[in-house]
Amino acid sequence: MKMTLRWFGSKYDTVTLKQIRQIPGCVGVITTLYGTKPGEVWSREAIRAMKEEIEAEGLELSGIESVNVHDDIKIGLPTREQYIENYIETLENLGKEGIDLVCYNFMPVFDWTRTDLAKERPDGSTVLSYNQELIDKMNPTKMFEEMDANASGFILPGWEPDRLARVKELFEMYEEVDEEKLFENLVYFLNGIMPTCEKYGIKMAIHMDDPAWSVFGLPRIINNKENIQRLLDAVPVMNNGITLCTGSLGSNPNNDIPDMIRSFKGRIHFGHVRNVIHLGSGKFDEAAHLSSDGSLDMFEIMKAFYDIGMTGPIRPDHGRMIWDEKAMPGYGLYDRALGATYLNGLWEAIEKSNK
Repeated sequence: MKMTLRWFGSKYDTVTLKQIRQIPGCVGVITTLYGTKPGEVWSREAIRAMKEEIEAEGLELSGIESVNVHDDIKIGLPTREQYIENYIETLENLGKEGIDLVCYNFMPVFDWTRTDLAKERPDGSTVLSYNQELIDKMNPTKMFEEMDANASGFILPGWEPDRLARVKELFEMYEEVDEEKLFENLVYFLNGIMPTCEKYGIKMAIHMDDPAWSVFGLPRIINNKENIQRLLDAVPVMNNGITLCTGSLGSNPNNDIPDMIRSFKGRIHFGHVRNVIHLGSGKFDEAAHLSSDGSLDMFEIMKAFYDIGMTGPIRPDHGRMIWDEKAMPGYGLYDRALGATYLNGLWEAIEKSNK
């Protein structure tokens, strides 16, 4: 297991590479060319510059999150062919620079959804929160406006203004796309890019739907054990794998996360580890990584990763905003650093007890 931290680049992130390097046991970052748009080809020069900047600070570029998939591919429009070609060209450029992990998602319109970006907890920290009752009363366009207004001036990943300014248009474009059609389009996309992935040894790691159910009637297809297994079976290439996100899967208490980790041995290329606390049907808050702070057993989750011989990167996912830090919601330094050291501590204890 390699402990990493997500980093959005020096132009967008309040957290610096120097700070990340000072987190005990953190060896690399998961990053992206944050200013690029879905469907845009990443140049080899830009990739190399990003990699060199990270390595100059004594860290490794452990993977990309994300090379976003254009909506035309998800919808299955004729124009998807050009966007798949663009994606392949980006993968080739990544492969030539020795980058072998790409996290991506296939969620329509919204990459992730929350109803509150700074819900205050009794201790004064703030967390991301979700309440289905509020979603049911909300207009999607209004929701984007509220998310943008409460993002503390940051551009949220998956909520880029230029794309979501077209929310109404996007919903209309997805009207004929049900779960089966979305799944077919995902398989079509993966079959198109797998030869390139195999050539360069690139592991494609799809992220779970967040939350793990339909939002605003949009289809969700990567949200439980059965659906994930179906995708792995449909494209039975080892390069086709998953980003096992405990928070996304954990939004649904019916998902047995340690069992899923063990079941998908060999196909988990990347891990997002965070905690959530269930507050009722369709309601959850994100929590500190400590098991007792939420509803997930982080010891059992890390033990499952250990048991399958996880060698790929893991990162502490969203953190609380603590100690008066001002940063992108969910992506401050302090609580994610605490999370990284806690998860590393669990790993060390598990490793030593097994020896």
